[in-house]
Amino acid sequence: MTQNDTRKQLGIEQMASLKHWGEPPSSIAGKLDRQAVVDCGWGRLIFGQTFNSNSRLAEQLCDEQSGQRDVALYTRDPQVVVSKAPQSLFIDPSLTYRLNLPVASFDDSSPDYLQIRRLESDDDTRAINRIYKARDMVTVREKFYRDHDDAALQTLVAVDADDGRIVGCVTGVDHYLAFEDPDNGSSLWALAVDPQYRRPGAGKALVVSLAGNFQAAGRSFMDLSVMHDNAQAIQLYEALGFYQVPVYCVKTRNTINQQLYTGDRRDGDLNVYARIIVDEAYRRGIRVDVIDGGGGFFDLSLGGRSISCRESLTDLTSAVAMSRCADKEVTNRFLSRANLEVTAQSRLADVDEALEFLQKHGRIVIKPAEGEQGEGVFVDLRQEDEVRQAWAAAAAHCDKVLGEPYFEGEDLRIIVIDEQVVAAAVRAPASIVGDGVHRIDELIDKQSRRRSAATQGESAIPLDGETHRCVRDAGYDMRQVLDSGVELQVRKTANLHTGGTLHDVTDRLHPELDAAAIRGAVALDMPLVGFDFIVDDPAQPGYVVIEANERPGLANHEPQPTAERFIDMLFPQTATTQDRPDAKARNRS
Repeated sequence: MTQNDTRKQLGIEQMASLKHWGEPPSSIAGKLDRQAVVDCGWGRLIFGQTFNSNSRLAEQLCDEQSGQRDVALYTRDPQVVVSKAPQSLFIDPSLTYRLNLPVASFDDSSPDYLQIRRLESDDDTRAINRIYKARDMVTVREKFYRDHDDAALQTLVAVDADDGRIVGCVTGVDHYLAFEDPDNGSSLWALAVDPQYRRPGAGKALVVSLAGNFQAAGRSFMDLSVMHDNAQAIQLYEALGFYQVPVYCVKTRNTINQQLYTGDRRDGDLNVYARIIVDEAYRRGIRVDVIDGGGGFFDLSLGGRSISCRESLTDLTSAVAMSRCADKEVTNRFLSRANLEVTAQSRLADVDEALEFLQKHGRIVIKPAEGEQGEGVFVDLRQEDEVRQAWAAAAAHCDKVLGEPYFEGEDLRIIVIDEQVVAAAVRAPASIVGDGVHRIDELIDKQSRRRSAATQGESAIPLDGETHRCVRDAGYDMRQVLDSGVELQVRKTANLHTGGTLHDVTDRLHPELDAAAIRGAVALDMPLVGFDFIVDDPAQPGYVVIEANERPGLANHEPQPTAERFIDMLFPQTATTQDRPDAKARNRS
């Protein structure tokens, strides 16, 4: 098919939204000088086809407010628009996809565990902002939906039917209501699904629901913009009937868009725990030198101050303080001396001592004295053969093996930075939800791939002996089909690296737990530390400290500003957040 054939098939030269060069279609040119703009809360959608002047369009983009992300779509001659302010504008490397609504058909059977509805309250806004922050997207301005009434704008949320939690959101813009669009179009924006959500289909359900709304309103098409390298999203859209159209997007050069116009920063090897810190440093103009990306080593420099880091561990932490955290037995002693509630540890010299420990306590934990990311840790052991295997595996990691009584309760991670509790989150072990179709091993594989995609490869469920044990102890077989709606926990530990998830509870944290975490940080002399508590309820007093982590991951604690507070501690002169708590000043440099 020739280029002219393609133009005729799409009607490019007769559609203001597709004719991206020269003058607008002559038949409708008089209707298009309206300079239409829709405020979406996270930024403005600027309809480029409604501007007869490239200079005026460039001026509109340059008027972007701080912290917002404006988008100019349907831009004619985008290279000319950029030339009007080349230091401020760039052509976005995204692709535009279109769905023809009059002929689109959808499977109406959304998952029965999801409800799609309109956004209703400030609580809904806070919920979607948590998701946007988790996805590193621009958040909606506070009270925007309450104070902003625009018939052209609609926001849908996906709600888990079991717990009422908002797990996804999408924004839709009705072009006809916005400016009487002669093309009678609509568009989809800011689609996001909670990366901690374990069930599939939320993104698809939101897209289909929004398209159905616009179809019922009589719109001719729904467009969306997607990054050119987002293969997973493009595959979904094409499966739903979307096809690519020649539409171009222009944006402003700001810190939010920085990587889109500066290219790779040569820090691609950094994992998500290092990248969240590096991104915040770049935003503040702090120099970043990646020393060993694969190992998470980098230096941060500003003025005459330079800090060496390995993810969240810095040279502000002394070697002595680090040794107090590196050995779990030593950590236990120091925290006990500080009058914190800790587990009754015992050193297990051999398998016989491990079996005696099991006889004494009935349900136990076996782990190496040194190590991280849950390696060699075995939880809720009840059988002698399990204890034998666990002791051997732990001994392979470290020559000192520890035993602890098993405590039932919620696994609570508390992050302390500069003697302030910055974040608290309940860690949930990896689990799957049956659909009545797939086998347990297939569900684990699907969930593992979703977790890996959401965490840049940092979280996955290993199909190892521990996973098999958990499935077997629950009375199932890996090749068994799990009934629809049945939830099965497939790991005992809640480590993110083995598929666990984090759920923020900072605002609910009981003062006793807050105070205990700060006392623990002081006792260990750690400028930054992550504590693992077992609690009945994070909103109630009562706890047991399991261990301390000298290099806790700062990612996945949204909406809490973990990376921001970390950089505040390293470079306090760059702190701009007005509501930052006054941390106790300590000179560690």
